[in-house]
Amino acid sequence: MIPRALTPAAFATRDAAAAIGSFAGEAMGTSWSLQAVSPPAATRHGVQAALDLVVAQMSQWERDSNLSRFNRVAPGSWHVIPAELARVIEAALEIGRASGGAFDPGLGQLTEAWGFGSRGPVGNVPDFPEASAGRGIEFDPDGPRIRREAGAALDLSGIAKGYGVDLAAEWLLDMGVRHFLLEVGGELRGEGIRPDGQPWWVDTEVPPATPVAPYRIALHDLSVATSGNYRRGFAAGGRYYSHSFDPRTGRPIVSEVTSVTVLHRSCMMADGWATALTVLGPAAAIALADDQQLAAFILAGKNEYLSRAWREMLD
Repeated sequence: MIPRALTPAAFATRDAAAAIGSFAGEAMGTSWSLQAVSPPAATRHGVQAALDLVVAQMSQWERDSNLSRFNRVAPGSWHVIPAELARVIEAALEIGRASGGAFDPGLGQLTEAWGFGSRGPVGNVPDFPEASAGRGIEFDPDGPRIRREAGAALDLSGIAKGYGVDLAAEWLLDMGVRHFLLEVGGELRGEGIRPDGQPWWVDTEVPPATPVAPYRIALHDLSVATSGNYRRGFAAGGRYYSHSFDPRTGRPIVSEVTSVTVLHRSCMMADGWATALTVLGPAAAIALADDQQLAAFILAGKNEYLSRAWREMLD
């Protein structure tokens, strides 16, 4: 499947004799890789620095990150934040509003209590009476600054990795690298084309042992992100509890959806929307994807569901 439109500038800047440089590293608790056409000498350092900045601002696992320090300040007080963190919080709140509450950046206390945060696994269902308490995060773009209600703590794990891809991609574009494929922990962004004129072809991620075949996508000025309830979780009392939370109930999701893949120009938005759609049942998720004009591929058991925008890319 390919995007509905190809970027003429990508072909105008193609150099058939150019070499592809390959790079790799670790950040954000995972690995990253990059294939870039005619990369500058500082490429590895620049990508690593962009991802490290996201960790320094948005990690739950780094005690001195901006996010961790905010979660320790008194509820109700305003806290000035850097521009990058503000950009992610604003996008998270936007997805939360558009999805009817299926995405919530204020779930930090819940994810910690269930063992999916910085304290690590607990292996049992927690007794957490605050589950239904307010989890509001208020954002003031003029600061930029944020404040939280007593029941809220920031958790950006459903969107920050995608933003890390975008931030590193923006650095590459600013450095004049027009053609590359960047991957961070399974989230990808492809810009331009390969020297041979081919796009950056990638396969969608599907759950292990699923009978549904992956789709092959041309990542041409496009990003892809996948969220799945099979990635992390624990079993207790004969039931499996996923790391994916339904903000409306304050508990791990019970939807039959096992995997959601979203295509978007921004990897941050693809990441956030994949997280939000995973919370909903397949019918509601597809209806919302169509309403938001999102290209989405949803797996629920052995069945697959495609949004209108995804189907149009197959034509």
